[in-house]
Amino acid sequence: MKLRFDSPAMFQEKHVPQDASLIGMSALVHRLNVEAPVRKPACVSSQRIKQNKKDTGDWKIFDSKYAVESTIEAHLVFALRHEDLDLLVLKRIFMAIPDKALVAYVRSAPTGPLVRRIWFLYEYLTEKILGVPDSGKVSNVDLLDGDQYFVVSGTVSARHRVRNNLLGTRQFCPVIRRTETLNSFVKEQLAVRAQSILSKVNPVLIARAASFLLWADTQASFAIEGERLPINTRERWLKAVQQVGKHPLSKEELNRLHSILIGDYRFMKPGLRDDFVFLGQRTTDNEALPEFIGARPQDLDDLTEGLIEANSIMGESSLDAVLQATAIAFGFVYIHPFEDGNGRLHRCLIHHALAEKKFSPPGLVFPVSSVMLKWMDQYRTVLQSHSAPLMNFIQWVPTIRGNVDVRNDTVDLYRYFDCTEAAEFLYRCVEESVDKDVPHEIDYLKRHDKAMQQITDIVEMPNRMAENFIMFMRQNEWKLPKKRRHNEFGKLTDPEVETLQAVVQEAFEGFDKI
Repeated sequence: MKLRFDSPAMFQEKHVPQDASLIGMSALVHRLNVEAPVRKPACVSSQRIKQNKKDTGDWKIFDSKYAVESTIEAHLVFALRHEDLDLLVLKRIFMAIPDKALVAYVRSAPTGPLVRRIWFLYEYLTEKILGVPDSGKVSNVDLLDGDQYFVVSGTVSARHRVRNNLLGTRQFCPVIRRTETLNSFVKEQLAVRAQSILSKVNPVLIARAASFLLWADTQASFAIEGERLPINTRERWLKAVQQVGKHPLSKEELNRLHSILIGDYRFMKPGLRDDFVFLGQRTTDNEALPEFIGARPQDLDDLTEGLIEANSIMGESSLDAVLQATAIAFGFVYIHPFEDGNGRLHRCLIHHALAEKKFSPPGLVFPVSSVMLKWMDQYRTVLQSHSAPLMNFIQWVPTIRGNVDVRNDTVDLYRYFDCTEAAEFLYRCVEESVDKDVPHEIDYLKRHDKAMQQITDIVEMPNRMAENFIMFMRQNEWKLPKKRRHNEFGKLTDPEVETLQAVVQEAFEGFDKI
C-alpha cells in the first residue's frame, strides 16, 4: 500500500540526522500517527555509510542502499529484518494499518518466511483474523532468530506454520536480545561457580553466611526505598525471602508474599489495588508530580495473569534463571499492582525466580539488593530508561486527593517491553554477589572464628563480649576505641588489650571492606 512518507526534522523529541529520512518503525509511527515510543529510531542516509550502518546513541543510521519503497509493506519488512523487535510499537502499527493492506501483502507471497512472520504477529497481537487461507504445507519457521534473541522452544501455529518462541503471551511478553554481554554471562555459568565456591566450605559456615547475607539484603532493600526498618517489618521481609521459590508463582502467591511484607492492612487495601498509583513527588498543594504511573486498576487482573503465565512458560524452558528473574521482577515493578510494597516485592521476585530454577544454592540468598544499593545510580537509570519514555504516551490529570487519573488506554505499555538492559544490570549484580559478597562473608566468618578462639584462649570472657571486641575494632579501623576501652573493657589490663588487639589485627590482616 503506497503512502507518502515525508521526512520531518524532529521525531519523538530527537533531531533527525542531516541528509537522512525515517525508515522502518519510525517511518510508520510518524506516517500513521502511532502513539508509541520508538526507543532506537532508524533512518536511512542519502549518503554512503562506512560499514553500511552506524549507531549514534539516539539513532541507527543506514547506508543509502537500504532505502525502501514508499509502502507500508516495505517499511514493515525493513523493521523485521533490521530493527530490534518491539512488540508494543508493532501492535500499534498493525492497529493503524488497513486490513486490506495486510491481506494484499500476505496474498502476494503466502508461503514466504518473512511474510508469514508478519502475518502471524499481526493476528497474534491484534487478535484479528485476516481474510486469507491458511499457509498450507510449508516448512515451519521460527518467529524469532535464536541467534539474536533468547527464546523458548514454543509451539507451531498451524495457520501460519510459524513457531511462536516468544518468552510470554499476548497478555505479557518481555523480549531479551542476545548481546555479547548476556551471552558471556550465560556461558560463565555463575550458578556452577557459586556451587564450586561453597563446596569447599563447611556447611555450618555456609548456614551462618547465608543468615548474614539475607540480613544484608534485607537492610539494602529497605534502604533503596528510603524506608526505615522496624523489627517487625524486618522479620516479615526475612520470612518472605526465605519462602520464595517454595510455591509456584500465582496471584495467590503474590498476595501471600505481599501480605507477609505489609503485615498490617488497616491503612490499605489487600490484593490488587483499585486506584491509580504513581512514583514521584507532590507540590506543596498536594498536586501529583509523577515520574512514572503504574498500570490502570482495571488492567491489573489481565496483566498479572499474563506475567504469571509468562513465568510458567519461561520456567518450563531452558531459559537462563537470571534472564527469567529479570523479565518477571522488572515487568512486575513497571505494572506496580499493589498500593505499596511493589519495590520490595520486585526484588523478592528476583530471589523467587533464582530459587525456583535452583540457580541459588539451597538456603542461600545472593544479596543482589546490596549490590543494587551500592550501584543505586545505575539501578535507577535502568528503571527510568524503560519507564520514562512511556510517560509521553500516558494521558493523565491530577486529582483533588493528590493522585492521578489516567484517561487513555495504556495496558499495552505494560504488556510488552525489552528488558535486555535490565538483564545485563541484574547479571552484573549477581556476578558481584557470587564473586565478591559470598566469598567475602565466608572469609570474614573464618577470620572472625579464628580471632574469637584466640581471644577466649587469652582472656576468659563471654562470647558476646569477645564478639563486641571484634566489632568495635572493625568499626574503628581495627583499633579498639578509647571510649570502649574504658567502658565495656575497663577491667582488662593494658597488656591484655594490646595482645587482644594484635590477635584481631593479625586475623583480619589483608581483609578488605567491599
